[in-house]
Amino acid sequence: MSRGTRLVMWDVDHTLLAAGGVAQLAYAPAFTAVTGVAWREMAFSAGRTDRDIAAETFAMHGIDDCEPHLDAFFTVFAAEFAARRELLVTHGHVLPGVREVLSALGTRPHVVQTLVTGNIRPVAVDKLAAFDLAVHVDFDIGGYGTDDLVRATLVRRSLERAAAKHGRAFEPSEVVVVGDTAYDVTAALANGVTAVAVATGGTSAEALAAAGAHFVLDDLSDVDAVVTLLAG
Repeated sequence: MSRGTRLVMWDVDHTLLAAGGVAQLAYAPAFTAVTGVAWREMAFSAGRTDRDIAAETFAMHGIDDCEPHLDAFFTVFAAEFAARRELLVTHGHVLPGVREVLSALGTRPHVVQTLVTGNIRPVAVDKLAAFDLAVHVDFDIGGYGTDDLVRATLVRRSLERAAAKHGRAFEPSEVVVVGDTAYDVTAALANGVTAVAVATGGTSAEALAAAGAHFVLDDLSDVDAVVTLLAG
């Protein structure tokens, strides 16, 4: 990566933090409140967007077209999650090196940090705020789970928002996506930007490399090396 401005797009779950299953606790009451259908189970979620997860979850409950319900569902889901935010601190934790890396990058004027996450924005904000991680992140230019089913579109939306805010398009060489799943890697590659993968979720370092990640890290605990990699 060449020296210059950096736009670092962070995934949230199992990249920055583990949320301890709090989202799942909020999902069931939100689903039943909006649909009136008794809760059974949630679709597999790792690396996927909330819009994608919702489509499958609704289908699993016999609702093939979730679109008429989504706006209301995401609103109630965000409220149910916010009501349980204090559980994040007791059930979840920040992953190794994350706090130090975010803080160090935040002192570098050429680095802009945001999120590209499958979470809807209010939930992503709550997760970071609960662990005092929000101060160095520009949420306004992120890509979120309501933007599309496909994660690559979230990266594109973030690029568009960053360009609008900063008055210029970011070159692919200036952009880094950091995540823990093959979905994060393929989303980065689809947009021609650098993919940095961390094996802190359920995907092995070998699988992340096979997906095409430019760099694969066991975690973010080597703070100086990670900051050098991401800041250029």
